[in-house]
Amino acid sequence: MSDPAATATDTRLVRVFLDGEALTRLSPTLEADRAQAVADLTAENFFSPLTLKPGVPASGPFALHLSIQEGRLVFDIRTEVGDKLVGILLALGPFRSLIKDYRMLVDSHAKAVEEGREARIQAIDMGRRGLHNEGATLLIQRLENKIGIDFETARRLFTLVCVLHHHI
Repeated sequence: MSDPAATATDTRLVRVFLDGEALTRLSPTLEADRAQAVADLTAENFFSPLTLKPGVPASGPFALHLSIQEGRLVFDIRTEVGDKLVGILLALGPFRSLIKDYRMLVDSHAKAVEEGREARIQAIDMGRRGLHNEGATLLIQRLENKIGIDFETARRLFTLVCVLHHHI
């Protein structure tokens, strides 16, 4: 008899790694965003690679190494134990304006916190939610026919893309 819970884990990430030197220079706010997104992702996500190597079944759980290399976003998808499965590259161009806006919101948020401006903090948080929704939608579109992800997974991955791109 098969375990339904085991089947449910086939389409999820169990580990997420961000690769890149920029990660050693993160502000406390970006480090908190990174840590929260990784924790949320590993706690709950839907992640189903659709373009694995021929003959390799698309069953997980998976580990993801996310990085930016030569101006492209790299999804290095591996098995739970670290065996490489597939690499998927996305051009960063379509994300650049959203990433720029994210940076401005993070900086504005930090300044509003310093100044103790609660109403401004709430307005910025609403803007961040909207920006994350836009980024998630774009990420889902760009990963179409490559990786199946749900909206919440896409929101968290977009946060990580912004963190990776912060010092590039």
